[in-house]
Amino acid sequence: MILEMKVPSPGESITEVEIAEWLVQDGDYVEKDQAIAEVDSDKATLELPAEASGIVTLKAEEGDAVAVGQVVCLIDTSAKKPEGSIPAKTETKTETPKVEAPKATTAASKTYATGTASPAAKKILAEKSITASSVSGTGKDGRITKDDAVNATPSMGTPTGGNRGSSNSKMSMLRRKVAERLVEAKNTTAMLTTFNEVDMSPIFALRKEYKETFKAKHGVGLGFMSFFSLAVVRALQMYPAVNSMIDGKEMKSFNFVDISIAVSGPKGLMVPVIRNAENLTFRGVEAEVKRLAIRARDGQITVDEMTGGTFTISNGGVFGSMLSTPIINPPQSGILGMHNIIQRPIALDGQVVIHPMMYVALSYDHRIIDGKESVGFLVAVKEALENPTELLMGNDIKKALEL
Repeated sequence: MILEMKVPSPGESITEVEIAEWLVQDGDYVEKDQAIAEVDSDKATLELPAEASGIVTLKAEEGDAVAVGQVVCLIDTSAKKPEGSIPAKTETKTETPKVEAPKATTAASKTYATGTASPAAKKILAEKSITASSVSGTGKDGRITKDDAVNATPSMGTPTGGNRGSSNSKMSMLRRKVAERLVEAKNTTAMLTTFNEVDMSPIFALRKEYKETFKAKHGVGLGFMSFFSLAVVRALQMYPAVNSMIDGKEMKSFNFVDISIAVSGPKGLMVPVIRNAENLTFRGVEAEVKRLAIRARDGQITVDEMTGGTFTISNGGVFGSMLSTPIINPPQSGILGMHNIIQRPIALDGQVVIHPMMYVALSYDHRIIDGKESVGFLVAVKEALENPTELLMGNDIKKALEL
């Protein structure tokens, strides 16, 4: 029996996918549920499992865009699984390389025509990666002398013999969609960015005291993301316009907080969503961040897990970014950028002290978020991060951390 495998629908509104990579070859025997291909949609990369066991015949090439419901391979379910075989050993023959006799030189090889470098000059030019044709010779008959080579300097606009190759590679459907969305955000929103800085000393102190106990109790680390997520939840509840988006001629606001977290996966940037973050504790946020990050890293993230989101947090600090202007993730209206933490001198109570400081940036759509709201939101985030015990933990650290 020949089974036709068709492209399943990876999610609502998706009409086609791209064959990113075949994990089997034409004529291979596959087992039922074995991953035989990776397919890219405009939202995620998914594995395509075999629907039955048998010999597979491929009907699409890598890089092909195929419609949902289109046949991409055939499986001959009546074929028997081939028995394993050990390849025969082959002898390796060693051939003695032929040595050619050196060609005789002539007296003519000892003369230097116009633009020809002497042996000493040639060596110097090679060390400088300068071609002889770019040097004017001052020697007899225009030949390039040693002094010419010593005084030669490479032209900034002239190739000097280095590697100047280039290569093209096709962008995945996911990468192309990300690019389209970024351009859309720049072209269709009135995007502005406001900045502030956060003294991370209180969070450093809490993590130093409780991170080992927290990890032993809950099996996840006490990272920065839980503090930032809960600070964002608090600020969004104070400034609901930031937790809104434009819907036609209306502003659509949400009474829940779904936080998209930008993570780097093997196929590029992905933004899985933490659902109802307003109901999560520190443990809940950290566990969900870990789960989503692992699924994104392993290429198992689904479209549903990346759909929606009312606000985004992006942590460029993990890559060493000191400051950036993050781009809004449409149709959302705001994104918070975290950055690296640097020990910097600051003025505190009239004294210069060194504290761990982080710049934070809020990019927002000025069409529905005013300057007062954007600045107020970011200040609220700063206040919560600099006073987490009171504003995020209700002055009961152990209860908040469920210790």
